[in-house]
Amino acid sequence: MSDKVFPSSKPTATAAPPAANGGAPASTNATTNGGTTKTHLYNPTSRPPYRPQPHHRRHRPRRNYCCCCWFWAILSFLILALLFALAGSVMYVLYHPHRPSFTLASLRIHRLNLTTTADSSSSHLSTLFNLTISSKNPNSHLSFSYDHFVVSCVSSNSDVFIGNGTLPAFVSNSKNETTFKGVVVATSSDLDAETANNLRPDLKKKNGISLKVEMDTKVTVKMGGAESDRIGIRVSCDGIKGVVPKGKSPSVANVAGAKCKVDLRIKIRKWNF
Repeated sequence: MSDKVFPSSKPTATAAPPAANGGAPASTNATTNGGTTKTHLYNPTSRPPYRPQPHHRRHRPRRNYCCCCWFWAILSFLILALLFALAGSVMYVLYHPHRPSFTLASLRIHRLNLTTTADSSSSHLSTLFNLTISSKNPNSHLSFSYDHFVVSCVSSNSDVFIGNGTLPAFVSNSKNETTFKGVVVATSSDLDAETANNLRPDLKKKNGISLKVEMDTKVTVKMGGAESDRIGIRVSCDGIKGVVPKGKSPSVANVAGAKCKVDLRIKIRKWNF
């Protein structure tokens, strides 16, 4: 009895055709899917398929927090500045504040002597002035509280110190005028050769020596129940013409052209404005 040979159900692999120009033969993968065969040829120059990589976002919460803080700080500052500006505008419209005014009513020169030794090695200055000063508050709703004044007198041309004195502290209420008589300004000091040479030509002028009176103090402004901090001010009275007295009678200086100006004295470290 002879044996029967049954053929295999698996398809026979087909040999790959030889590559052209003697190249390596292309590999062939045979897959069976539902009775169909798909052939995949390998191409070494083809690009691999693109696979998107997961994107990692960098978070910077600290930087964003700082930016937000700066933004709100600047915005708050601008709002406060606007509110202060509005409040100041309202106060100015309602009260219309004015600076106080000062007047140099009279100046008498009792003594103004400059003596120099024979060898011109030293000079001595002796002065005695008598002043009458008035202060006026033109405001209806403001009052000024002044500390004591430091009064000094200098020559306008050579800026040489001639004498000093004081003025007592006082309060100037609204629409009030205060007058001080008999304010003494004097000195007895030695001068160096350069300062004496600068002052001597002024004393010899026929039309008199040009003088300037300066008064420094601090003032507090009061308005109703509100009160400001102490503010430094300087009162400068320029345009005074005085002559050296002859004999024992004092000479009266010409103060008709004297004008007094009030300036704020704001001190920042070593700088005055």
